[in-house]
Amino acid sequence: MAKSDVKKVVLAYSGGLDTSIILKWLQQTYRAEVVTFTADLGQGEELEPARAKAVLLGIKPENIFIEDLREEFVRDYVFPMFRANTVYEGQYLLGTSIARPLIAKKQIEIAEKVGADAVAHGATGKGNDQVRFELAYYALKPDVTVIAPWREWDLTSRTRLIEFAEAHQIPIAKDKRGDAPFSVDANLLHASSEGKVLEDPAREVPDYVYSRTDDPESAPDKPTVITVDFERGDAVAIDGKTLSPASLLTKLNDLGKLNGIGRLDLVENRFVGMKSRGMYETPGGTILLAAHRGIEQITLDRGAAHLKDELMPKYAELIYNGFWFAPEREMLQAAIDRSQEFVTGARARIRSTIRTSSRSRKARSPTTIAMRRASSSSTRCACARSGSANAS
Repeated sequence: MAKSDVKKVVLAYSGGLDTSIILKWLQQTYRAEVVTFTADLGQGEELEPARAKAVLLGIKPENIFIEDLREEFVRDYVFPMFRANTVYEGQYLLGTSIARPLIAKKQIEIAEKVGADAVAHGATGKGNDQVRFELAYYALKPDVTVIAPWREWDLTSRTRLIEFAEAHQIPIAKDKRGDAPFSVDANLLHASSEGKVLEDPAREVPDYVYSRTDDPESAPDKPTVITVDFERGDAVAIDGKTLSPASLLTKLNDLGKLNGIGRLDLVENRFVGMKSRGMYETPGGTILLAAHRGIEQITLDRGAAHLKDELMPKYAELIYNGFWFAPEREMLQAAIDRSQEFVTGARARIRSTIRTSSRSRKARSPTTIAMRRASSSSTRCACARSGSANAS
């Protein structure tokens, strides 16, 4: 579609400097009406300023959409992924990857609602997110026009971006005028940091980078003991108290933070063909993964458990690469969900002892979670093929 044919575009808008520049650039370059969408995924930021900034930049109030997606995010994206015990390249819990399909889905829904013929994102031309957004857009609406400003414009440096912002009266925070020491992406599952001070893998991550986890060396030596209840593979309660998906993950995040759990320093292989170092903090997700694997030790048949472990790397790769809405991911999800039928019970519990190991405090991944399975008469096990209770 030619630029002159684009009449209305839905922009994934954070309210930050970069997407505000994109907003104004879309207005000027495409002469199109811009609709903004801002998602609350639990990133911990106040979102109403995004509404005020959009109005300041000329967006009609009826074209500003802000939606709280925390429950949907955990229930329909995070939990299905954790049923598979999903980790990418053996370690990464996919906190950024799993958020992109939901944002893209909402953009397409809004585009249908307001009659927009295009969607736009703020992902750069060298990262994975551009692929994740665009695969999701096209899977949900094959005829949509996708605008990727970072691959089109000539604002190729921070200086050029600032000059553009100043020329168009876009507010610039004082800490945004220079190059940021690192970039951050956050949601209810994790926070990821990359770039600048983290680019040399030989350098330790500076303390000021961490935002979601306390220093393991300062964590309590006394273990924190919790009980997690599961139903069909999804966590539903902590210490017997039923919680919504988002509330449960928030509670696990708080427990993990205080115990210094969930830090990961990783050099990963990007889908776009380069290696990238990231520092990930996933406190609640790290506990949830250990708890889920623990309850599966009781409830899954050996063959099903081993097959799940074989399927998981492919499933993780599909999510990492942006194929959430692809038929092959949905096929694997159906098999994974079937395996979770007996990972359930009114008190299908796993007793988790959360502790910081003094012996591992100097390690790059300095936390451990010791798991103790709590016996329960209501815990159900799919063990039809085992035939006996012989010791292994």
